[in-house]
Amino acid sequence: MKVTRTYLELHDRGQFKAAFGDFPDIAIARAKRPSPELYRQWYRTVGEAFHWRDRWDWTDQEIAAHLADPAIELFVASRSGEASNGLAGWYELRRVADDESVEIAYFGIVAAEFGRGFGKHLLSSAVRDAWALAPHRVWLHTCTLDHPNALPNYIARGFTPYRTETYEVD
Repeated sequence: MKVTRTYLELHDRGQFKAAFGDFPDIAIARAKRPSPELYRQWYRTVGEAFHWRDRWDWTDQEIAAHLADPAIELFVASRSGEASNGLAGWYELRRVADDESVEIAYFGIVAAEFGRGFGKHLLSSAVRDAWALAPHRVWLHTCTLDHPNALPNYIARGFTPYRTETYEVD
């Protein structure tokens, strides 16, 4: 199957069109040192439907080492009063020293949040938190395996595409 990956970026804070919504029962907080089991659960819960497989087989030690990296910041959105930890979504920021940028390396919401405007809200939080790290730019990538609203959401928020590539997956 052919997959198209699109890289998008913001060069200044003013380029971003925030779309915070009213989600009083959802808290977004930095997860400083989640257990590997919890990280694995979040990763699979959000990413399984979109073929996130690159970390599927990471060992506990690999996850712990990744989360201990000072360049990585993980944020989790939790809905109060919900079963299974109330996960609503999460995002991972990665500081890239080579070009003083911040990548929104992972970003996603659980299926129960689709169609409610929560993706715009969570993306607004991710970009706010990325700019708080004082980068020269904020960037991310999406692909045709992601939710069909991903790319339109990024573009509507002011991200501009700067590279596209196509590749084959099994």
